[in-house]
Amino acid sequence: MNILSLFDGMSCGQIALNRAGISYDNYFASEIKRDAIKVTQHNYPNTIQLGDIRNIKAIDLPKIDLLIGGSPCQDFSIANKTRAGLQGAKSSLFYEYIRILNEVKPKYFLLENVSMETADRNIISNLLGINPININSQLVSAQLRERLYWTNIAAENTGFYFYKHCTIEAPKDKGITLQSILENGYTDRIKARSLLESESRPLTNKQKLYRRYKSVGMVNIVFDNPDCLYNGNIRILTQNELERLQTVPSGYTSILSRNKAAGVLGDGWTVDVISHIFSYLNKE
Repeated sequence: MNILSLFDGMSCGQIALNRAGISYDNYFASEIKRDAIKVTQHNYPNTIQLGDIRNIKAIDLPKIDLLIGGSPCQDFSIANKTRAGLQGAKSSLFYEYIRILNEVKPKYFLLENVSMETADRNIISNLLGINPININSQLVSAQLRERLYWTNIAAENTGFYFYKHCTIEAPKDKGITLQSILENGYTDRIKARSLLESESRPLTNKQKLYRRYKSVGMVNIVFDNPDCLYNGNIRILTQNELERLQTVPSGYTSILSRNKAAGVLGDGWTVDVISHIFSYLNKE
């Protein structure tokens, strides 16, 4: 079985395959960020790195059985005030995923992205011939992370045009809380906010960090007291805690500093969600 992972990042897809018990012969990865590639090759040295997605051609590859990828989300994300959608410079790379999908014609595919405007979502669904399933990482981890997954794994014909229906159900809620994954300290939240690449650039001024936490909530902080009262002694999440949020193996990003690791983790997938989806391959 040959896997082609586009926008591979730090190869969360490879962790998920192993966790789901899916064996494979070759894992081809398309990635351009040095830190992400560094983590991948440290953990999976046999990964075949292909570089920029725009330079990949099916003629240069063996038969691909599974195509996976999470195309850039910046132009879809609500965190971006000027969302350009599929017309944006980064998110338009989705069309490279479609090009390669049509070229390699794999038996199975998986595409991940964030919640987005209905028009963009419909375009992607039309091109892939299936509607996405919506899974929030809070079911299997300690973070809120709602994502869309388009896949023909466990898909059935609907009888309507060329659309298929994905029968994958949401994973069971493991009831993991943010407090339970902290190394020390306390939180006033049940779940962490979605881990983002911006976690790699934390505010160093604790007053500003706290104000941002209380005003927009797009950061994660830990208090030193069980009452979660601000007394100047707050901290950001540690590298181990960030790994736990994405359910990657402990120490997976140890080759990087905390902030660099936060960047690749924020770009990555919640592994246990992907592993849940891949588990349906065993049933086919």
